Amino acid sequence: MRSENTSATPTDSTPDGSADRITTPITADLLRGALDLERTEHGVLPHRLPAWVRAQYADGQLAMAESQPSGVRLAFRTRATTVELDTLPTKRVYTGAPPRPDGVYELLVDGVLAGRGSVRDGNTLTVDMTTGSAELRTGPVGTVRFTDLPKGDSGDAKDIEIWLPHNETTELVALRTDAPVEPATDRGRRVWLHHGSSISHGSDAAGPTSIWPALAASLGGVELINLGLGGSAMLDPFTARTLRDTPADLISVKIGINVVNADAMRMRAFTPAVHGFLDTIREGHPDTPLLVVSPILCPIHEDTPGPSAPDLAHMSEGLLKFVAMGDPAETAAGKLTLRVIRDELARIVAQRSKEDPNLHHLDGLRLYGETDFAELPLPDALHPDAATHRRIGERFAAQVFTAEGAFAPHEA
Repeated sequence: MRSENTSATPTDSTPDGSADRITTPITADLLRGALDLERTEHGVLPHRLPAWVRAQYADGQLAMAESQPSGVRLAFRTRATTVELDTLPTKRVYTGAPPRPDGVYELLVDGVLAGRGSVRDGNTLTVDMTTGSAELRTGPVGTVRFTDLPKGDSGDAKDIEIWLPHNETTELVALRTDAPVEPATDRGRRVWLHHGSSISHGSDAAGPTSIWPALAASLGGVELINLGLGGSAMLDPFTARTLRDTPADLISVKIGINVVNADAMRMRAFTPAVHGFLDTIREGHPDTPLLVVSPILCPIHEDTPGPSAPDLAHMSEGLLKFVAMGDPAETAAGKLTLRVIRDELARIVAQRSKEDPNLHHLDGLRLYGETDFAELPLPDALHPDAATHRRIGERFAAQVFTAEGAFAPHEA
């Protein structure tokens, strides 16, 4: 199958001829990767954290991150050759920074990428990173349309997935097709539940299926639930309880960068917080393979504590880059750097694994280290680009989903 056989065209209104299409209500049984579905004025909004968390801690950064549907996809079977999805995205604009590209929708047919598209319209959230203020401007619903989809084998129904933009809050308004739709069948794959920072969320990946967790999940043959939460991997107890209560066959937690770049903890608080986080997960998953992943290389914070902040000199040039604002001398008083966190996570896992044989550790430098940085530097000094996401995903799959890895396949 070649992708040019499928067109994906965003429009500002309902496409002509859609009156003959079948409208299917968007319900939880058509979605994978979401933990909650909120009914809105326009349709439904997938969430990656449950309602009780959102009520408990109404933080703007967390609300934006968890409502961006990283890893969330519509999954259904149909004979349709045309699929239209009406959505209301919320796009981000950062004052003084270059414009961000529109979020990308990717459609897969029987697991193969068959089309990509974007919705130009929607709401706009303007964020001033120097003051922390944000302003929301409302906009219209738009449509992404996929046509000329290939027929299934022998004319049978085919599995379709529409992966939603990983970095754009997306209200789902209507799903229309030219043939009936039914929920996708369970393929019997193991469910991988992952938590991490904006790097796991997807940062500057090329699209929702090429964020590193999605790529690793595809290579590992598992179903992904991605709780990568930009700026919000803070060892929060409510996140640990969410991981505890979510059914999963495999769990990983990638810890460190947000704790450092927010200057959120000292060593005295960090070590008990990691233990408590893992203790809570184990309450619901006592024997599930649990992998602790330390941070990938980030030179500005290897030996310099946080906080990190936008580099105003570069912003005046229209470039978004970050700098570390801490003092390396303060590590002696317990301030955290990535090097300190890697050592402590390795020590904690080594200690706990004596009593917990299903607890594993992966050094993040094995995913992206100094030689990788020399070849593929972090464009803004914090976040990987599209090529680096692919490298991290491939390396994670090769080290974790293989026979000797923490998530080794089931025995035949």
